[in-house]
Amino acid sequence: MTGEEVRFIPDINPYEEIFDAAKDKSVGFVFPVYAWGVPPIVMNFITRLPEKIVSCIKNSGTNVWCVATCGDETGMAVRMLAEGIEKRGLTLSGAWSLIMPNVYVLLPGFGIDPKQIEEEKLENSITRLHHIAECINTRQLEEDVHLGSLPRLKTSMIYPLFTRWGVNTKKWHYTDTCTGCGKCAMTCPVGNITITDGHPKWGNDCTSCCACYHICPANSAQYGKITSGMGQYFNNFELRSRDDENVKKHIFH
Repeated sequence: MTGEEVRFIPDINPYEEIFDAAKDKSVGFVFPVYAWGVPPIVMNFITRLPEKIVSCIKNSGTNVWCVATCGDETGMAVRMLAEGIEKRGLTLSGAWSLIMPNVYVLLPGFGIDPKQIEEEKLENSITRLHHIAECINTRQLEEDVHLGSLPRLKTSMIYPLFTRWGVNTKKWHYTDTCTGCGKCAMTCPVGNITITDGHPKWGNDCTSCCACYHICPANSAQYGKITSGMGQYFNNFELRSRDDENVKKHIFH
């Protein structure tokens, strides 16, 4: 909708030329909210951006914005991102939240939405996306974010616990329904899963996105006992470009 290039953060080498002041209208960070905060991989990316690129963005007067997708609320995630880029000398000019179906299933009290709520969220997201894109294209940048209740408390208390204890890679396993199709490995955004002897093997770099759990056609990818019977969210999404031959050599052993 904005006509700009889309880059996937886990696949970017921050030291390559990823910004061209002559043609790039703006720089946007689009990320899912994790435990009312910003995924560590996104914050690390901002920290590692070379000063050359940061200076180019700053000196060209390019607008910086973000869209935070969330199941219901963002907490202080956008403020966290703003503080991260402010430390690099940049200013967040626009911010929006986009409510999408809940997908987090790794803790008690969480889970996917009932089908009716899921469909309502998806339908409302289309109108919302058009509004956000129009604001970006016309440079009518604003801060329109659904913080939710007690946002500071949730972000300051729960997010640190999540980043430290929220992912136990040893809990990921497959059940006897696994067919070895490899979809979990192909959809993992950080390449943390390999197919060894016909079955998935999880590494130590899990980002807790739950993609492997939701994409599994046999519902075999499980996290301890907590995900048993949680249900899955598909939304008919297709696998990313991890199915080329070069990537397959690293995924399938």
